Amino acid sequence: MRPILRVRGVVRRIGNSLGLIIPWEEVQKHKIKEGDVVELEVERRVNLREMFGAFEFSKSSQEMKDEARAEWGD
Repeated sequence: MRPILRVRGVVRRIGNSLGLIIPWEEVQKHKIKEGDVVELEVERRVNLREMFGAFEFSKSSQEMKDEARAEWGD
């Protein structure tokens, strides 16, 4: 049975690539060393609290709600 390493990290730019930094505690715990081949299973997590206010719209939220309601019909 292969050991499973489940780590949450942040993807960072490294040159022209992207990389995931493995916390030092996990490196030591699983005895990972430079040159080891590892498999990576990606599960993208989105933090909605961080995204709130990240987008700018040309219309107010009230205008968008009014337009959506108008499309519903009576």
